[in-house]
Amino acid sequence: MPRSEYSIDLPPRNSAVDSDANSVRFIHTVSQSGRILPSDSRWNSIELSFSLYPQSQTNAYEAIPSRFSKSYDYDLVITDKKHFKRFLYITISIVLIVLALVLLVLCLPRKHKHHGPSKNLTLAVNQALTFFDAQKSGYYPKTSPVKFRGDSGLQDGNTTQAGLLGGFYDSGNNIKFSFPTAYTVTLLSWSVLEYHEKYADIGELHHARDIIRWGSDYLLKLFIPPNAASDPILYSQVGGAKNDTEGGDNETSCWQRPEDMSYLRPVSSCDIVASDLAGEVVAGLSAASLVFKDDKDYAIQLTAAAETLFELAIKEDPTKQGTYTAVDECGRDARAFYNSTSFKDDLVWGGTWLFFATGNASYLEYTTHNFSSALQEERTSEKGVFYWNNKLLGSAVLLARLLYFRDLGYPYKDSFASSANMTESILCSYLSDQIFNKTQGGLILLKPDSGSPLQYAATASFLSKLYSDYLNLLRMTGGVCRDRAFSVKMLQSFSSSQIDYILGDNPMKMSYIVGFGGKYPLQVHHRSASIPWDGQKYSCSEGDGWLHSKGPNPNVLLGAMVGGPDQFDHFIDERYKPWFTEPTIASNAGLVAALIAHHNPPAHPADSGGINLGIDQTGIFEKIHPST
Repeated sequence: MPRSEYSIDLPPRNSAVDSDANSVRFIHTVSQSGRILPSDSRWNSIELSFSLYPQSQTNAYEAIPSRFSKSYDYDLVITDKKHFKRFLYITISIVLIVLALVLLVLCLPRKHKHHGPSKNLTLAVNQALTFFDAQKSGYYPKTSPVKFRGDSGLQDGNTTQAGLLGGFYDSGNNIKFSFPTAYTVTLLSWSVLEYHEKYADIGELHHARDIIRWGSDYLLKLFIPPNAASDPILYSQVGGAKNDTEGGDNETSCWQRPEDMSYLRPVSSCDIVASDLAGEVVAGLSAASLVFKDDKDYAIQLTAAAETLFELAIKEDPTKQGTYTAVDECGRDARAFYNSTSFKDDLVWGGTWLFFATGNASYLEYTTHNFSSALQEERTSEKGVFYWNNKLLGSAVLLARLLYFRDLGYPYKDSFASSANMTESILCSYLSDQIFNKTQGGLILLKPDSGSPLQYAATASFLSKLYSDYLNLLRMTGGVCRDRAFSVKMLQSFSSSQIDYILGDNPMKMSYIVGFGGKYPLQVHHRSASIPWDGQKYSCSEGDGWLHSKGPNPNVLLGAMVGGPDQFDHFIDERYKPWFTEPTIASNAGLVAALIAHHNPPAHPADSGGINLGIDQTGIFEKIHPST
């Protein structure tokens, strides 16, 4: 199989700088200080020798010439001990004052120099997870930390075969989209599989597993296997604008809490030709099965559904395979929110996770044989971006992980190596200002024309930190991309800079996570957060008053990461401007993954290799054996 080629062009080295460097002559370094000084035989050093004691005329050392070509000795004769003592006291006092001032300057807090470990990442992880509690649909848990939510959507899908109770509301509206929900479950599961030691150490593992379980339970309802009486069904959406032409209320036209909904909530369904949706659901079910491996029956249920769905999806006539938003009945309403532009990346993503979940080599064969064609389907504007619409970089990182820690040899080695090369090429491009622009404040702009830049920066931060952890485990100091190289420290520095920006180190001097820090968005574009939780039911027209209110939300949507600033680091905190202030479950999944990746590892001794990164190096391979 030919290797997949993936590269992002980097600019050549600055020849002018190299030329200037070559013209510099007579350079030497001074140890300890590390300074570079001009040196030539025409330059001489001057030694000042202060002798505090009278020198004997017979001192033998006076006969030894100075080691410098010019040397001057200064004799200091003490004529009054009282004045001399006063001189010493004054000199010592001045030295002590100078030292005190230096120490004071070093101890003062510095602006814009915060680093990840200095922030309360434990609190940030807890809050970012709490956002998902606020997005739950169905019978609301009584133990939830979010107190302005209740039972909602209890009639969702009541006319379908399985019922579609549960799941998550996608964002500030009350629609349940299957595509980003499956992506969210996959990404959260991945972060738990890699960093479950960190989650457990800060007391958030149960919280994370509960959120994933809420999502994976819903994914099981989305797929109805074929039987003698019906074809397979995939449900893509609950709620939406289908009845706009009828003049009725719906999730997009009505500003109302989900607990107060009384309008029709239509269900969108697809057949098996919705290849991208099928691939993402497979990935979510597979990744979750690894998270819940301790619950054997549940894990088997998840993998069984994933295998059935995947086999149906890949055996479908290739000429019929496509995206779910290309079919009106399946994804017409999702086009404005989650328009899918490709499907092969999703099938490769699903096959990769299914291989991890089962150890079945046929799924790995599918992934490696179809990776190149998925790359060809990738749009130029999507290259280097990992998010709900493009999973190629995520798959490449997972395949590189196999190369590094569970090398399966022939016939996969070339594919794994190609994936590692692709990964390093993209990560290297994050470090180059010539490839992706950054704002003046340092935020990377991976999709500058799409708005809501924080979601892309968060996943870039997660993958950069995760890959740097891989390199650390391998005792590697860095990687290469074409004719350039990068260090682990450079990768970690970039990764930390994006999280620091989100947490408050930005020109607006505000956190973009609601509830974190002293300044954060107050007018989040979110129905539940913006309408008082006071026991009263508010109609759609009454809700409009809250939408356009100039005041802060009455309920704090803890942990929600908003869309973020524009290309000039400017942010407008206004509820009716969702491109600035709306959060989504897909965005927050990337945020959680990045935050836990940057959290300090548990305070326990290092592993046998002498490294403690808080990452599980082998657990993800539990189903994979050398004979695979």
